[in-house]
Amino acid sequence: MNIYEAKTQLSKLVERAAAGEEIVIARGGRPMARLVPLAAAGGPRQPGAYRGDFWIAPDFDELPEELAGAFLGEPE
Repeated sequence: MNIYEAKTQLSKLVERAAAGEEIVIARGGRPMARLVPLAAAGGPRQPGAYRGDFWIAPDFDELPEELAGAFLGEPE
């Protein structure tokens, strides 16, 4: 489908793509873009699914004073 047609029929094309159709949009007969359906969401999030897969240091939230000063523009 050429770009001019796609612009005039965008709502219909989006409905067709949402129904599973893949639509190729061309300019001068050369394919330029593809309109495809959006992938379905993966389902509800499972809190704690990665528990035990990584480690965070106990002092993770502590910011050394010299680093805090550097962010505030204070001389060492």
